[in-house]
Amino acid sequence: MSAAATDAGAMSADELAAASAEGMRAGDSALAFFGISVDAVKPGRAAVSMTVRAEMTNGHAICHGGVIFTLADTAFAYACNSYNQRAVAFHCAVTFMRPGKLGERLVAEAVERHREGRSGIYDVVVRNGEGEAIAEFRGHSRTIGGQYVADAKG
Repeated sequence: MSAAATDAGAMSADELAAASAEGMRAGDSALAFFGISVDAVKPGRAAVSMTVRAEMTNGHAICHGGVIFTLADTAFAYACNSYNQRAVAFHCAVTFMRPGKLGERLVAEAVERHREGRSGIYDVVVRNGEGEAIAEFRGHSRTIGGQYVADAKG
């Protein structure tokens, strides 16, 4: 455990976001199942990525929409949990614009649009290896109580 983690009250916002992500990652079995990498977490922001494997493709030989949704939802989850307040989705919507292809590395980047009280709104763009947007996702979060880092301001 780092010195920053032992003195949660002295953490910067970026350190608290990173510590919250580590706390969340510890129980996130879906990351390994889907091969998702948590690449960056800052307050209200997150970037995650994964490579499309054969078992993630559908009958059209493209990435299943549910898998793309899962990647976007993961970025959303890490962004809305970055304040050391446990949060869950209460509404999400996705628009698919291009297919994800077998072997492509997909990157999802989440950005906070609004946060007040217990609610937040986050936009996520999923891009392919060429940087083209393949999906856009909007998630609404609700805090549910609890923290990842004890005695930290969140």
